Amino acid sequence: MAEKKVLLITGAGRGMGVDIARAALAAGYAVVATGRHPETVAQAVGAAEDLLTVRLDVTDPASAQVAVRAAVDRFGRIDVLVNNAGTFIAGFFEEIIPDDFRAQIETNLFGPLNVARAVLPVMRAQRSGLVVTISSTAGIVGGEFTSAYAASKFALEGWMESLTPEVAPYGIRTMLVEPGFFRTDLLTPESTSYAQPSIDDYIERTRRTVTVWNGMNGQQGGDPAKLAAALVQLVSSDEPPLRWAAGADAVAALEDKAQTLIKQADAYRELSSSLAHNGVS
Repeated sequence: MAEKKVLLITGAGRGMGVDIARAALAAGYAVVATGRHPETVAQAVGAAEDLLTVRLDVTDPASAQVAVRAAVDRFGRIDVLVNNAGTFIAGFFEEIIPDDFRAQIETNLFGPLNVARAVLPVMRAQRSGLVVTISSTAGIVGGEFTSAYAASKFALEGWMESLTPEVAPYGIRTMLVEPGFFRTDLLTPESTSYAQPSIDDYIERTRRTVTVWNGMNGQQGGDPAKLAAALVQLVSSDEPPLRWAAGADAVAALEDKAQTLIKQADAYRELSSSLAHNGVS
């Protein structure tokens, strides 16, 4: 197996994770495909000689350690980690109960942290590796009805940007992926939970939003198989990008946010620049 690079992916039982695992196998990687139910992962990805399916609950640090040990025992190394597993808790902030908000952060933020903690010692020993984290345009631009999800993705962005210089001296790179709207199962009941309506002021807006989102499910413009193929192409390159906006809508979202930040910096530039301590020349 020494000639093959090894890719470990979380959340490979359905959705985009399945496409990424298949694309990596097609590109010649050995793949460790993980999920809470490895039999579901195996059925979804399909049989392959260089495929190992392993149980991994990203919210359980011990589970991450066991999965990484299994990967190294089978293939001897881990070259690419793809933090893909995640959920979506939607609703207006006041209606998302604290336990659900915490659960969103637990899966979408602490999940990748748990897996990275298990994988990074392997990569440091190798003096090489790439940590890929699937974020979202919701990690760049917040929006109503997505406060918990956006909070988890914004946190991922900050963690990954800070991790980059920490691990760079050991030959380890990082890559953030910000998909726009892709025809995945994100908006299905298996992935999305809605806050229970409890405040009269939000009831009608909730009804309209859920109706629109249900209508979008299965109609999103992006092709997840194309995203997976492009992602594998990028992780296989000599210089994988630190950030990749996946989809034309994602590129537009990042451009709009960049322009907005520049306008906000300019709006009060004089006042903002006048706050130095009097003892500073």
